[in-house]
Amino acid sequence: MTPVIQVTDLVRRYGSFTAVDHVSFHVDRGEIFGYLGANGAGKSTTIRMLCGLLEPTSGDATVAGHRISDDSEGVKRKIGYMSQKFSLYLDMSVEDNMAFFGGAYGLWGKSLEARKDELTVLAHLKEIRHARTGDLPGGLRQRVALACALLHKPDIVFLDEPTAGVDPASRRDFWILIRQLASEGTTVFVTTHYMDEAELCGRVGLMVDGKLVALDTPAGLATTHVPGRMVALHGKRMLDALPVLRAVPGTIAVEPFGAGLHVRVQPEVSDDDLRRALATTQATDVKFEPTKANLEDVFLVLAGRAERAE
Repeated sequence: MTPVIQVTDLVRRYGSFTAVDHVSFHVDRGEIFGYLGANGAGKSTTIRMLCGLLEPTSGDATVAGHRISDDSEGVKRKIGYMSQKFSLYLDMSVEDNMAFFGGAYGLWGKSLEARKDELTVLAHLKEIRHARTGDLPGGLRQRVALACALLHKPDIVFLDEPTAGVDPASRRDFWILIRQLASEGTTVFVTTHYMDEAELCGRVGLMVDGKLVALDTPAGLATTHVPGRMVALHGKRMLDALPVLRAVPGTIAVEPFGAGLHVRVQPEVSDDDLRRALATTQATDVKFEPTKANLEDVFLVLAGRAERAE
């Protein structure tokens, strides 16, 4: 299968600062591809280059059969793009926003009306179709922005931090829409700094300081980068136990996780070994819970590795 996005050695510099540093990857048709990283990691810069909105310093990419270096207009005709700012006209109604963006994509007449009706159903906008967009909460504006980005039936939709600042219920509803789009053949490229959202992607690229440091399925990333047995510890004064647990022979890593700790050890280290170490600390009422590594654990390992390399 020919990838719908092929990125080769992509670089973007601003003076002496390198925002995207020799990044290469591909995305398959119909895939939900996650691009994960902290703010400032280079996610938005990458997505703007792939959308033909920003010229790369070097390297190249092919998006839906068009090279970003010499056919950015061809790229734009094949993609939908939803920016972090929801690029909507807040003084216009939902209906008028859809009509405006449909016209910008070259739609008109019955074809535009039919497509607006389809997306009103898909994004559950029927009840707010005539509402002023600026009066809507963030979660509803988000769905309107997605509908506008899909009016011309793009092969690929780029979603740049689409759920930033949105309540959990709206985030969940939005991801239902994303999965439905992918099931119908649309390729979804989504940047996020939410680990739970990245877990829903088919594959995830992890960006740290402009570099793509890992790329695999969520499960594959955990297996590769977070080996060993993991146990979650919950109790009182858990941070007091952190240095002691790190000193236990066979311990790979101990990281704060919420109010507790995630302890990763070699398979031969038992819970009783950890309990004996805890008995020498101020931690009390400690409960043990077997757990699996997730993308947050992967991120902590790789970000720490990058920091030590610097």
